[in-house]
Amino acid sequence: MGTYALPDLPYDYSALAPAITPEILELHHAKHHAAYVKGANDTLEQIAELRDKDQVTPTSLVGLEKTYAFNLSGHVLHSIFWENLSPDGGDRPDGALATAIDEHLGGFEAFKKQLTVATTSVQGSGWGVLAWEPLGKRLIVEQVYDHHGNVGQGSTPLLVFDAWEHAYYLQYKNVRPDYVTKLWDLVNWEDVATRYAAAADA
Repeated sequence: MGTYALPDLPYDYSALAPAITPEILELHHAKHHAAYVKGANDTLEQIAELRDKDQVTPTSLVGLEKTYAFNLSGHVLHSIFWENLSPDGGDRPDGALATAIDEHLGGFEAFKKQLTVATTSVQGSGWGVLAWEPLGKRLIVEQVYDHHGNVGQGSTPLLVFDAWEHAYYLQYKNVRPDYVTKLWDLVNWEDVATRYAAAADA
């Protein structure tokens, strides 16, 4: 059976400072993300054990399915998040992605405001997400609660902003908007554009 693995970061833990301190980045990647990877693998093993013992019942399965979805989605979103950021990031996109943002989200500044509000106002723990919605063939902005709630079923995340407290609290305390403002200076638009092209062409 295939297992999930914690990806290496495409930069070192000090690369995103001062926007994200080395301490926070290491804790976020090596502890929090690693815990989601372990959680997804452990839950898959438990589900497989139930199958092997012919003990799959509504009572035994429902909680494990929810736990698996939580951990797997956490792993997926964090894996995208690391690639979405770069010490050389910032500015704004160009090309086909910029055109799509203009068409579907009213231009870059309107999109930036919407994603900022989505990220800063998500209740409790969650994410702000720019996603491709394949049925309507359009870009959308979503709020993700925890790791997997309140999203379009078929949408593909392209740019994700982590709004869980472990992503910022040690540095920004309870001022989430200041943290989100700094994230815009780190966005790796080349990565986002590559994800957009792959999703839109699928």
